[in-house]
Amino acid sequence: MDTAIPGTLTRDEMESRRLLAAQDLQTGLSQSQVARKFGVSRTTASRWNRSLSGKGMESLKKRRAPGRPSRLNPEQLAAIKEMYLAGPRAVGFTSDRWTTAKFAEAILAKFGIRYDPDHAGRIMHRLGLRERRKARRTPEVVFTFGNPKTDTPDVKQGVA
Repeated sequence: MDTAIPGTLTRDEMESRRLLAAQDLQTGLSQSQVARKFGVSRTTASRWNRSLSGKGMESLKKRRAPGRPSRLNPEQLAAIKEMYLAGPRAVGFTSDRWTTAKFAEAILAKFGIRYDPDHAGRIMHRLGLRERRKARRTPEVVFTFGNPKTDTPDVKQGVA
């Protein structure tokens, strides 16, 4: 099971794991053995067993992900990506840098769909458009501070 992030499974991989666990439960493995074999808690194995007993294998298959459907269709998302790549000046802004507020404003102007700037940032990220901030550079000159009692120059008194 290859995943983008180690330790994270895709929805298909999770479904496959549940169905394999269900087969093991049906062949007589205990919930504890299934939990150890698949690296899940005993509570999860118990939940799978309860679903299997109540509604059968169908209950362990993946379902559609919950959440509100996108207000932008795939063609609009492609157009938004092109708009982003063209830059903010092409849309009528005066600077060369996209902000989430500008991006949300451009989506509203083009499609009449209002998004909060925070959500516009999520859209940018989902489309692979969000640039990572550059790591802070260390200054080339490093200032060190010594003991003022011993490191101060001698000052002549009475000279003005």
